Amino acid sequence: MRSIWNGAISFGLVSIPIKLVNATESHSISFRQIHVGDGGRVRYRKVCELDGEEVPTAEIGKGYEEADGSIIPITDEDLAQLPIATAKTIEIVSFVPADQIDPLQMDTAYYLAASGATAAKPYTLLREALKRSRKVAIAKYALRGRERLGMLRVVDDVIAMHGLLWPDEIRVPEGVAPEGAVSVREAELDLADALMATLGEVEMDSLRDDYREAVEAMIAAKADGGEPAVAAGPPVEGAGGQVIDLMAALENSVRVAKASRAGSPVEGAAEAEAEAGTGTGAEVTPIRRKKAAGAAAPKAVGGKKSTASAAGGGAGGGAAAGAAKKSTAAAAATKKKAAAAAAAVKKTASAKAAEAKPARGAAKKAVTPRKRSSA
Repeated sequence: MRSIWNGAISFGLVSIPIKLVNATESHSISFRQIHVGDGGRVRYRKVCELDGEEVPTAEIGKGYEEADGSIIPITDEDLAQLPIATAKTIEIVSFVPADQIDPLQMDTAYYLAASGATAAKPYTLLREALKRSRKVAIAKYALRGRERLGMLRVVDDVIAMHGLLWPDEIRVPEGVAPEGAVSVREAELDLADALMATLGEVEMDSLRDDYREAVEAMIAAKADGGEPAVAAGPPVEGAGGQVIDLMAALENSVRVAKASRAGSPVEGAAEAEAEAGTGTGAEVTPIRRKKAAGAAAPKAVGGKKSTASAAGGGAGGGAAAGAAKKSTAAAAATKKKAAAAAAAVKKTASAKAAEAKPARGAAKKAVTPRKRSSA
């Protein structure tokens, strides 16, 4: 990789010759400005405003414009003679934990390569010291006409440097947060946590620049004389001032994310309903408990009925004896009435109706033994 700056790292009294190499590269697609009428290139020319002539790059210098519009020429020699120690040196000023660096300050990243064989030992020493301390180094350096702030850390077996913005270059976020007091319910936070857990982690290497790939495909199609692919649907419009049901949106997001993770929309939807508490299981359980109570009710009434029929026989000592002789038939009748009562409970939701049905059956049972004893 081509170096863009040569200098040294100043680590106390230790000097480490290094070369600065860009750690990142841009894959953005560049467009040229053209004249829409005939497709000709639109070019910018640097022209002197005094004589109107185009100025070649070799004759272009620097100047500082004052408030009244006058220009003070500044030469490269003027900048080179500035009395600063960081003109050709990355001067380490402190070591701090990495979490003390605000990510808002982080700028361009560089790799620091050891320059020459003599730099290998002190370079390795600084790298291993950073690894063992689990800290980052804060440094100052000069590049492209200004002094900058940097953070040195270890990436694999290489020392990397991130350019940092000066603290006074970070703007205060005034007027950015929503105005007024906004409250968030615990249920909404729980759903947000569930969505975050469902989405999980991602392999950074798997992320792609879909926009760039689409632009490249469109350019290739036009270059071959074809028509570029058209989007399947209309462009998605922003929500704007629409008021949305936040809970419903979170629940749907959790359901879709779980379905995507599971690979089955049905299973994912079922899991999402269980997570949000919207399933039907809670409604079925009380109904089953009512059925059990309704089925037991005829048995309790049947017990009262046998006592009532024994007492209500009047001079019916013979009726009680007939009932004892027919105990097997009575048990079968009781079982039949219990089934009938269970069917009645299914048809009606009223507990009164469920109790009335067995009572009428009990009256009917009391009449039956009289007919048999008279016979």
